[in-house]
Amino acid sequence: MFVSTRRTFLKAASVGLAAPFAFGQSSGQTPKLETSQLGDNLYLLTGAGGNVIVRPGADSVVMVDGGLAQNADALAQAVAALPNSGPVRTLFNTHWHPEQTGSNERLGMAGATIIAQENTRLWLQQNITWPWNGQKFKKLAKVAQPNKTFYDKGTLGSGASEIRYGYISDAAHTDGDLYVYFPQQNVLAVGDAACGQGWPVVDWWTGGWIGGIVGGLQRIQSVATKDGNRDTKIVPGRGPVLGVADITAQVDMYGTIYDRLNQMINKGRGPSEAVEAKPAKEFEAKMGNPDEFIRRSFESLWAYLSPDA
Repeated sequence: MFVSTRRTFLKAASVGLAAPFAFGQSSGQTPKLETSQLGDNLYLLTGAGGNVIVRPGADSVVMVDGGLAQNADALAQAVAALPNSGPVRTLFNTHWHPEQTGSNERLGMAGATIIAQENTRLWLQQNITWPWNGQKFKKLAKVAQPNKTFYDKGTLGSGASEIRYGYISDAAHTDGDLYVYFPQQNVLAVGDAACGQGWPVVDWWTGGWIGGIVGGLQRIQSVATKDGNRDTKIVPGRGPVLGVADITAQVDMYGTIYDRLNQMINKGRGPSEAVEAKPAKEFEAKMGNPDEFIRRSFESLWAYLSPDA
């Protein structure tokens, strides 16, 4: 049973809280990209600002996410260096954040098809300011915006080369999250709907919420398979590749936190009280300090439950 989906384009009052980390930041140094093989003719590139999946082809390369804009040139060189690599014809954006959309302009100008869930395209058409830290994101130029969108699911190619993609409508990270599944290699890219490194970011301003994290992970479970040595490799937006058991453990952990926060909001508690109650205390040793995650998760409940009017 999936957790209820998030209303599109919430209208919530801004709340003052700090972000766990800032998106789109750059040290100004040349990125150190690393390549590892996920399966036959499928690669994971790290170091461009977020995890990037590439399926090379002499006539058509498929990419999932494009790293930060300042790393687009270095990423393009790394993709070109892969075996049997040709021009990138298709790019998936797993959501609107800069770590996913930094190659959009370069590839859009080259005529690539940029696939995203419709809500992602809508967010990329407008300027966004996060209320908790004032960070601003400029809308993308028309050529850099997704030019092929969908609402539910779709396929690319057929037979052994088929790729399946679908909407993670639970709003785990944003309200435009998608997954991309490579059946031949049994690899599932999920963007930041799953987190492989530290606590996730709950971007409630563009639709994400703590209940959606649980629902999104449940949806990922339903797409992934567990079959002996053929367990699905699940690639999050950042951090190491995950397995089905990792997702199951995350469902339990975030489900526990969600239940505790839900009980607190029903009792009229506030975000500072939620932080002080330490609803993630048994997970801190493994995951690190959860205070900002808890604060924003609590705020996401406010945003999710607030009236649209």
